Amino acid sequence: MDLGLKGKVAIVTGVGSQIGFGKGIALVLAKEGCNIVGCDIDLEGAEKTAAEVRDTGSRAIAVKVDITSRADVDNMVKVALEQFGWIDILVNNAGGSTPPRNFAEASEEDWDKDIEVNLKGAVNCTRAVIPHMISQKSGKIISVSSVGGITGVPTGTAYGAAKAGIINFTTSLQQEVAESGINVNCIAPGLGNTAFYVQFGPEWNERTKKMAAAGKTTTPEEMGNAVAFLASDVSKRIMGQCLRVSGTM
Repeated sequence: MDLGLKGKVAIVTGVGSQIGFGKGIALVLAKEGCNIVGCDIDLEGAEKTAAEVRDTGSRAIAVKVDITSRADVDNMVKVALEQFGWIDILVNNAGGSTPPRNFAEASEEDWDKDIEVNLKGAVNCTRAVIPHMISQKSGKIISVSSVGGITGVPTGTAYGAAKAGIINFTTSLQQEVAESGINVNCIAPGLGNTAFYVQFGPEWNERTKKMAAAGKTTTPEEMGNAVAFLASDVSKRIMGQCLRVSGTM
């Protein structure tokens, strides 16, 4: 099926990890013909991903962006418009988490960090692109939430709350911009064998590797396929939804 993405311009945040969802998303979109603005606080990683995107035949640039910085995010959009002239798709993929802690032990700094990176970062990026999309009367905004934003995250209350916020932000924003021809959706992935979990220690990493080997984790390619679907006109009647990509109910 032709998704009609050839020549579209997509900003994808969080592409620096070479085993992460962001890289998988960027590569699937590129294979569908999208030009990619790959963004990450890790510029070296983003450059590596951009190079692989160019190997598919699509254009790509890498931009260093701290999504918690409004100045960085505004510059990201400025560079994208200078290089490509327009922006069709925003994928709010970048995120992170403080180490697991019971709620009673989590500090205010832990909460601030998780909310800033996982919720406020997506808000910053969306705020920066939305005037352009409203002006052109089209656009696709896809944010990455988490199954944890639906089910809750013991020892990760701040992360779970932030990811739940992504879901509500999606449904609320969609109601505001539907008349402008903009689709806003989010994806809730399950556990992935990505660099996100390295901080949780060797026992957790061994567990995720075993689950990945058994086909029980969400892969970067699966995330890419879900994003490509939501970014295409095939899904133009899907609005304000949270698509669960986890392999579980």
